[in-house]
Amino acid sequence: MAHKSTAAPDLDPVDLYNVRAMLSDEERLVQDSVVKYVDDQVIPIIGDCFEHERFPRELVAGVAELGLLGSSIQGYGCAGLNAVSYGLICQELERGDSGLRSFVSVQSSLCMYPIYAFGSEDQKQRWLPGMAKGEVIACFGLTEPHGGSDPANMKTHARKQGKDWVLNGAKMWITNGAIADLAVVWAMTDEGIRGFLVEKDFKGFTTTIVKHKMSLRASVTSGLFFDNVVVPEENVLPGVVGLKGPLSCLTQARYGICWGVIGAAQACLTQVIDYTKTRMMFGKPLAATQAVQIRLAEMARKITTSQLLSLQLGRLKDQGLMVPTQVSVAKWHNARAAIEVARDARDLLGGAGISVEYSPIRHALNLESVITYEGTETVHQLTVGRALTGISAF
Repeated sequence: MAHKSTAAPDLDPVDLYNVRAMLSDEERLVQDSVVKYVDDQVIPIIGDCFEHERFPRELVAGVAELGLLGSSIQGYGCAGLNAVSYGLICQELERGDSGLRSFVSVQSSLCMYPIYAFGSEDQKQRWLPGMAKGEVIACFGLTEPHGGSDPANMKTHARKQGKDWVLNGAKMWITNGAIADLAVVWAMTDEGIRGFLVEKDFKGFTTTIVKHKMSLRASVTSGLFFDNVVVPEENVLPGVVGLKGPLSCLTQARYGICWGVIGAAQACLTQVIDYTKTRMMFGKPLAATQAVQIRLAEMARKITTSQLLSLQLGRLKDQGLMVPTQVSVAKWHNARAAIEVARDARDLLGGAGISVEYSPIRHALNLESVITYEGTETVHQLTVGRALTGISAF
């Protein structure tokens, strides 16, 4: 018996609610440009990069040329795009690989954003144009070796010495660390937590590369070490004291992650639909069985829900109405949905699913990091719980 497709011809399997129709012309243009870049430049090489634990630094120039670095910043050579456009950038980059989206997230949300939001005009003029061009790579030093979910328990510290500061301590699990020209480092001072712009050639500042990772293998992950590093006063962010500084950066990055993981899930679903339609089992394609169709439908449901959460979050952000608890809902839900899609897609691929020639195993492994960084699932659940009850359970 022939199995005919009865799907609506204009229905996109990875955009069932036609979110694309809800975008502006400019937002669609941004998405299309990143789609083409990822299809042409990223996907052909990224599996090999993942397998050989290599960050594709050759992609940085193209990413910068498209205006994807600091895309939401006005001026300083940045594109000045809205929040939804930044979300779409993250979605399409992560459709390629979480490691590349992580690079752009760190550069844009964790490093360019604090300089733009809390830096002096001299700091903005000195660093932001080069960062937008990809000529200056930066990293964000917050997480420490003894633990990441409690940043207030920070051991890295800086003390005033004349007009300068002396920085001591260590940071761990830092994306871009070993290739960075500049580290935005958060340290405890007598005044509270401050942000320091540590240049790679400052004496006493060293980095290591974390090897043998089973996740984010196409991304550079590092340790940062500060041994009496002298930081001049002009390299201290003047506009913020306390945890508000780093936490506001994390909110920006988490927002991008909410969108990014959708791309990873879409890549997995697209590939597994194609596979199950051509893989014959007991005389018919896998896709002709109820069990497989139910599983594909579940994946589509999770992607659709995530898309709608992210779009509304982006609209709220563009209206100046977004609050961190809303970001926690989306980061928690979307990262969980994406890793479930990736794992199930891997399973439906059978033995082929463990090969890097297919993307789900790579996305699933990457998402093990994404679901953890920028706030674990538990942290986001407790953030929502605090908002609901008014009581902190941290």
